[in-house]
Amino acid sequence: MNILSQLINIVDKNPDSILVMRQQTEQRLPAHQHDKAQLLLVYGGIAYLQTDATDFYIPSNHYIWIPQNYPHNLMFNTQDLSIINVYFPGEKADSFYDELGIYPVSKLLKEMLSFSEKWQGDYFKGSWEFEFLLTLKGVLSKENLKKFSIQLPTTDDQRLNAIIDNFRNRLNEDLSLDTLAQQSGMSVRSLTRLFQTKLRVTFVQYLKMLRIIRAMELIKDTDLNMTEVAYEIGYSNISAFSNNFHQLTNMRPTQFKEMSGG
Repeated sequence: MNILSQLINIVDKNPDSILVMRQQTEQRLPAHQHDKAQLLLVYGGIAYLQTDATDFYIPSNHYIWIPQNYPHNLMFNTQDLSIINVYFPGEKADSFYDELGIYPVSKLLKEMLSFSEKWQGDYFKGSWEFEFLLTLKGVLSKENLKKFSIQLPTTDDQRLNAIIDNFRNRLNEDLSLDTLAQQSGMSVRSLTRLFQTKLRVTFVQYLKMLRIIRAMELIKDTDLNMTEVAYEIGYSNISAFSNNFHQLTNMRPTQFKEMSGG
C-alpha cells in the first residue's frame, strides 16, 4: 500500500471518530481527498495548498478549513513549520463548513489548542475529548473572522506559465505589461486577454499577489527590514507596500512579522 493510500485509510478508517494528527503526513502527496473534513492549523512557517484551479497560501498562526471530499494537495517549504491536523466526520452544520477558507487563529482557538496540545489519534463519540473537539469545530463558524484572501489562480496554459516563470524571480524589477508583451512576442491586448481568460485576473492583480506572497516569505525567512523587503519585491514606496499587504492579508507587514515569530 503506497503512502497516499495509507493516509486515506488512516483518516477514514473510523468514519465516526475525530482524528488528531500532528505529523506533516500530507506533505507533497498527489492530489487526494478524504471523507472527513480537515482543519489544518499552521505554526511557524507557511504551508501551500493546491487545488485544480488555485494555489492557497497559509501563513503561520492561521488555519485552513477543507470540506470533506475536497481534492487537494499540500506542500510545506520551511524547516521550522509546525502543524496540527484535525479530521472531522461529516455532520450537518451551517454553510461555513461547506467552503474552503483560511482564517487567523484567534486567542480563544489558541487556548483550546493549547489545552489539547498532547492529544493524538482517534477520539470517539461519548468521550469528553470528542465533545471538546466538536466544540472547537463549532467555534470556527461563530467567530466571524475575515478570510485570508491570497489565492493565486493557476492554469495549464504552457505559454502563460512560461511568461509567469520568466518574471516570477524578477519581482524587484519595474515589470510592466508592455515590457512582458514585447519579451514574449505578443501584443499587449493579447497578453491582457490571456491573463483574463486563463486566470480570471488582470496582470496587475496577479503581480500584486505574487509580490505579497514573496514578501511573506522574506519576512518569515530573512532578517530584512520592511523597507528592504519592499525593495526586494519591487516597491519603492513603503506605504504602498504596506497598504497592498493589508488589502490582501487583512494585516500590516509588521503584524505579520509578529505573528510569524519575527
